[in-house]
Amino acid sequence: MKNKIIFSLFASWIVYESHAQVLPLDSIYTIIQQQHPAMKMYDADILSMDEAAKGAKSWMPTEFASGFYQTPYNVNKWKVDMGGPGMGMFMISAQQMLPNKQKQETESKYMNAMSSVEKEKKNATLNDLFAIAKKNYYEWIIIEKKLNIVQRNQQLLKMMQENAEIRYKNGMDKLSAYYKVKAAIGNMDNMKLMLENDVVQKKITLNTLMNRATNISFEIDSSNYSIKNYADLIVDSAVFLANRSDLKAIERDIDLTYLKQESEKAKLKPEFGIRYDHMFAWAQQPWQFSLMGMMKIPIANVSKKMNKANIESLKWKAYSLSQQKQMILNESNGMANGMIQEIEVKKKQLKLYEQSIIPALQKNYQTTQLAYQQNTEELFMLYDAWETLNMTQLAQADLLGQLLLMQTELEKVLEKN
Repeated sequence: MKNKIIFSLFASWIVYESHAQVLPLDSIYTIIQQQHPAMKMYDADILSMDEAAKGAKSWMPTEFASGFYQTPYNVNKWKVDMGGPGMGMFMISAQQMLPNKQKQETESKYMNAMSSVEKEKKNATLNDLFAIAKKNYYEWIIIEKKLNIVQRNQQLLKMMQENAEIRYKNGMDKLSAYYKVKAAIGNMDNMKLMLENDVVQKKITLNTLMNRATNISFEIDSSNYSIKNYADLIVDSAVFLANRSDLKAIERDIDLTYLKQESEKAKLKPEFGIRYDHMFAWAQQPWQFSLMGMMKIPIANVSKKMNKANIESLKWKAYSLSQQKQMILNESNGMANGMIQEIEVKKKQLKLYEQSIIPALQKNYQTTQLAYQQNTEELFMLYDAWETLNMTQLAQADLLGQLLLMQTELEKVLEKN
């Protein structure tokens, strides 16, 4: 019974492993957007700012006070004495500053705009995370292609080895060539180990981006890529300003700076308030009250100095941000146009591999193999033809990888996923 249970569990594990989940790139994007800690951090910051903005138009708290008013230290004078009404009072008072409407409006606009910067920063961070995910996904695809090349070409080597053993026994081949083939088979095994380890590393990286346990098994869709045409794409400042979240964040930050400047200017306006005092008199004195209006006017240079300094500081901060935006625009424009040119060159190189170089080397290998089978070529020549074909196929895979990574980098710069 125990053995049956163990066998069932083992069989279930094999079935699970053989049906590992296949994750397309779009699914990985969705999981990153929902689960990555950076996204949750930005969401919390945005909610925090939005909640804080709800109190932008609140009033200052009412101030209350109570205590003795115009009361002599001599307690005996509090009483009615020789016709005197008695001295001293107990006072309660309330004071309320009335909000300046213009100041409230500017402060409200400023606080409500604060989260807009974080929203754009969130999108910019998400663009970076998507680019990292796409880079690792494409690198995994190239590793799979290399593994297929290695496995396919290793089979050719093993066939060579078997033929060489037979030919050597019959005195028709040299032993040195046989050992060269055998060493190449070992090198191919070594390469497979390295490539399989690279797959594990990519899996760990993608699981980390998805905020999952690094040992969760999944597969990728090896056909989930395309070579895109950017030759006719016109890249200028308008394209970046329309798409790039980091540039939008700077624009929102500039707007925020001007709103803060307006808020500082509003602080130079007068503020009004009201104060009411009520006195409970001792003995025969009448109860009294006091009702006063109050006004805060920042007339003195001392009281204006800080606000004026803040206004001037914010002016230069806005200028600095505008120059930062222009710097990013210039760098991105040059980078994007340079990458478009290089992508087109690599596409032409890849086309040469596909249409000319690889087919010619395959024909060369097939011709040499046929000649070897007919005893008109030696094993050295066949091995040389195989080695050239193998190295060129791996170089083609590397070139495809470079093209996909450059395309990923361009899409990151354009913020186009």
